[in-house]
Amino acid sequence: MFKNKKLNYGFLLSMFVFFTLSSFSWAATVLPEVNDIIPDIVDRVSPSVVNVNTSKTMTVTSPFAPFAPFFDQIPEQFQREVPQRGIGTGFIFREDGYIITNNHVVEGADEIKVTLLDGREFSGKVIGADSLTDIAVVKVEAENLPTLSLGDSDTARVGEFVVAIGNPYGLSHTVTMGVLSAKGRAVPSGDSGQEYENFLQTDAAINPGNSGGPLLNLDGEVIGINTAIIPFAQGVGFAIPINMAKSILDQLIEKGKVVRSWLGVYIQNVTPEIGKQFGYEGTTGALVADVIENGPAAKANFQRGDIILSVNDQEITDTKHLQNTIRSLKPGDSANIQVWRNGEKKTIEVQLEELEDETAIIPSVDITPQKVDLGMEISEISADLQQKYGFSESKGVVVVLVTPGGPAEEAGLRAGDVILQINRTDVSSVEEFKAVLTKVEPGDTAILLISRAGRTLFVPVKAIEKK
Repeated sequence: MFKNKKLNYGFLLSMFVFFTLSSFSWAATVLPEVNDIIPDIVDRVSPSVVNVNTSKTMTVTSPFAPFAPFFDQIPEQFQREVPQRGIGTGFIFREDGYIITNNHVVEGADEIKVTLLDGREFSGKVIGADSLTDIAVVKVEAENLPTLSLGDSDTARVGEFVVAIGNPYGLSHTVTMGVLSAKGRAVPSGDSGQEYENFLQTDAAINPGNSGGPLLNLDGEVIGINTAIIPFAQGVGFAIPINMAKSILDQLIEKGKVVRSWLGVYIQNVTPEIGKQFGYEGTTGALVADVIENGPAAKANFQRGDIILSVNDQEITDTKHLQNTIRSLKPGDSANIQVWRNGEKKTIEVQLEELEDETAIIPSVDITPQKVDLGMEISEISADLQQKYGFSESKGVVVVLVTPGGPAEEAGLRAGDVILQINRTDVSSVEEFKAVLTKVEPGDTAILLISRAGRTLFVPVKAIEKK
């Protein structure tokens, strides 16, 4: 036994020495290569990275101004204009003076000054901007400028080395290095304040002033636009994938804005409880909660309760995926959309139209089902209730009381909601509602179709035995 232990210890020691030597060998081989590559990239790309300094005028009121309610306007002598300055980064992608940066860097600026590595300064002008993706194009009057190559963010691999160059806190052409930490991150807030759902994440240090600068791979190609950070976090920064920028650059230059497609549905994610009611076993896709009147989907005969499975043979995972997919298509394009309807798959061809209001991009909403009782009181629709709760529906039943902490409240229901269906059965009276409810067993999930503020929504509520 002792000899075996000696043998085992000797083996482990030899393996440790082997791997240690191997590590030193790897480090001795790889690190010098990286140590050469990074400076070479920086030398090559830095002339194309620019500092973006902005200024705008704000009107401030003196603290000694008269009490505002007594005056329709504050007297001019108590007001003064104060310049507000901002810093950011950008990079040249066309030698005739076209620069990419973040929209939030230049939004509302009265003056834009662009400074190159060699000290040259130019006045910049925003020729196109998109608040949804937080991308802007700035033009300076110059020729033969050094440019950066735009890479392919789709093929970028998590774990690969990346380099960020920017103007953090006004420290010109600061270089930081890290790895691509993740792809497809949802970042509901940050520097941009947008809710774009496909950010690249990196641990390369990004700080205020880096916004709009390039995130580069080891080929010196731009794979992202540095744009957001999580406050007080370390090593957690986000960049817009360059492929998103490439898809809209032509529109920004030619039209000054991005023209997007519109499907015309309200959607929500599919839960197992909801899917069961529609005979659908999966949880992928997007459930059509309502179809907007005279929209593209309405014209193509989409129905409330359709579950969108794919668009042009691309499987849809959830509501955000559907939103991004529709955004990538152009107005006028025909899309083949596969839906789940009445227990079978159906393909619908729909011609997308131009979106005029960006806030209407396939709105989605989710209510998480809760393992609770219904806990609510309903009433017949009356003129008094219509006036009280501000709805116009004449069919269905209206929720008049939601028990605090009860099942309906936990499911997201509230007084004034109009229930149109229960378990896909139309109801127009309290009696009809209760008749369907009697078929619901304790532990079952009842799917309510409600109308709220002019739109409809499926709400799953898990029932328990009534006490």
